[in-house]
Amino acid sequence: MNNRSVSIFNKLRPVSVGFDSIFDNFESMFNDDFFDLAPSFTTNYPPYNIVKSGDNKYDIELALAGFNKKDIDVSVQDGLLTIESRDNNAESNNDTHDELLHQGISKRYFRKTFTIANDVEIKGAELKDGLLRVSMERVIPDEKKRRVIDVL
Repeated sequence: MNNRSVSIFNKLRPVSVGFDSIFDNFESMFNDDFFDLAPSFTTNYPPYNIVKSGDNKYDIELALAGFNKKDIDVSVQDGLLTIESRDNNAESNNDTHDELLHQGISKRYFRKTFTIANDVEIKGAELKDGLLRVSMERVIPDEKKRRVIDVL
């Protein structure tokens, strides 16, 4: 971003080194145009949790009642984790001869996107009892771990 004078990260820039690209990324996420073009960041469907389970382990949990493994795609590319439903309405309507009198369980199209840090690895995804859990772990290389520097 060119206009750093109004950046919410200006207070952090004088006390940090090497975070310019991260700050710029967050600034673009707060840009109004970004939210207008990306409803997957702002919609509440499906409901989800982000859980930190340990120092470096994270889970994203999505409530997907009525969905099965064939109904969803989970992918990661360029630091974006995308969870998306497939359009299988035609298939599912042919599978049953029952007449739906009331549909209270929403099984509509959705697309959720999460920004994942460079040092976070996706370990797997599991759909169980209507809850999709995507497990992640932050992997810290040895050169980034704390070490004591000898003063000579």
